[in-house]
Amino acid sequence: MVVAEDELEAERLLVEKAQAGDRAAMGQLLQKHGNVLYASVLLPRLGSEAAAKDALAETFAKVVERIDRFKWQNVGFYPWLRMVAMRIALDALRARKRLAVWEAEDIEREIDASQTTTPLEVAVQEKRDREAARARVDAALERIHVRYAQAIRLRIIEEKPREEVAAALGVTPATFDVLLHRATAALRKALGTNGPEER
Repeated sequence: MVVAEDELEAERLLVEKAQAGDRAAMGQLLQKHGNVLYASVLLPRLGSEAAAKDALAETFAKVVERIDRFKWQNVGFYPWLRMVAMRIALDALRARKRLAVWEAEDIEREIDASQTTTPLEVAVQEKRDREAARARVDAALERIHVRYAQAIRLRIIEEKPREEVAAALGVTPATFDVLLHRATAALRKALGTNGPEER
């Protein structure tokens, strides 16, 4: 996804504030990219929610510690954040001595390739990361109860209002809250398994 110029400029200003010690600006940067980083970079490579969450926390800590070393390249903050996360994922895989989905060597090659990427290549890689994350979620949605999958698609993916989704499913908003909670729990479980869930 190519980032618009005005969005790039807004992000550049946030980075400057974060580098000057503005904690709120740093929080905005991490919050903006955290979900994509977790779902499309860390979780697929580390293979478990616990490992990916640990790696995300370590990534955030490392970024806060080293934000002064970041040099703005006019491609946004995400490529650097992704590189930090990739290095942490690589360290985690080496430390674990057993590999789930990605080999440590695969990540090493990807890190090496990222050192010389152009803005277009960065945009293509980010698009691939997002598509891989979406494919993973879509596959998991196929493995959970149809009603749960519908609740997640309408409320989370399509971002429809809570009351509208509740009406579409024929339940009260309060009942829908319970349904969505169960649906997200089922999705998390499905993301961590390969077999079909009960439908």
